[in-house]
Amino acid sequence: MDTSFIQGVIPPIVTPVDAEECVEEQGLRRVIEHVIKGGVHGILSLGSNGEFYGLDHEQQERAVRITIEQVAGRVPVYMGIGAITTKECVKLARMGESLNAQAITILPPMFLTPSEEELYQHFRKVAESTALPVLLYNNPDRVGNNISANLIERLADIPNIIGVKDSGGDLTLTAEYIRRTRDRGFKVMAGRDVMILGSLVYGAVGCVASTANIVPALVVEIYEKFMAGDLQGALEAQFKLSPLRMAFNLASFPVVTKEAMNLIGLEVGNSILPNTSCSEINRSKLADILKQMGAL
Repeated sequence: MDTSFIQGVIPPIVTPVDAEECVEEQGLRRVIEHVIKGGVHGILSLGSNGEFYGLDHEQQERAVRITIEQVAGRVPVYMGIGAITTKECVKLARMGESLNAQAITILPPMFLTPSEEELYQHFRKVAESTALPVLLYNNPDRVGNNISANLIERLADIPNIIGVKDSGGDLTLTAEYIRRTRDRGFKVMAGRDVMILGSLVYGAVGCVASTANIVPALVVEIYEKFMAGDLQGALEAQFKLSPLRMAFNLASFPVVTKEAMNLIGLEVGNSILPNTSCSEINRSKLADILKQMGAL
């Protein structure tokens, strides 16, 4: 299985929605053009910032279909899967394959507290249901359970489970993912935007970065300068980016991504209810950060 394309900066793009909270096509196409212009190496549709949880199957399929059409082969398109039951994840994986996504990402089941063996069997069954490469998605803050290094070691033996995006915020765990699988071609990607450079130093192959929706060229700069051996330049770019990611607590997740994109003129609209928007005070704080970065 060719996984050479799994690398670089992959934004989990936001999903603009209309007044009925259905996919707003022109807004989505604008987002795609913005991030591609910024030099990203792939696009993740229906990630956490894509508000997958607020879209039914029809709207999820529409979002991925529009994304693949607009991208038109310029970069790989990944489809995010987040569902509680194994059968639901299998259905979504097959949807991704039918739409010609290049790979899928899978969150652990939300709300439940599955054992490590239950998680193993869940991921194995979903992976076996598709011929696509599968990236696992560790995000314990959001789903309530953590993919341990031991479990990653086992899952890396499944032929089409080819990597993991780690949003856990624990660089020790990221490093263990890499150390334990480094002889198997398993790909680890940073999922915390403040830890992109640290993860790359350990051996990560890139990042899935929400801030790349807003300032894609800056996130790409971290990656490309690191790959070129310019560690100091990569560090400066990482430090420049970090205040924006730290500002994501100015509203409930993932409101700030859309707020920032609206502020810089991308017009991506509102978040899906029950999420609403930043307070005026916090929106002003966010605007100040964007101005200091030169993004506004």
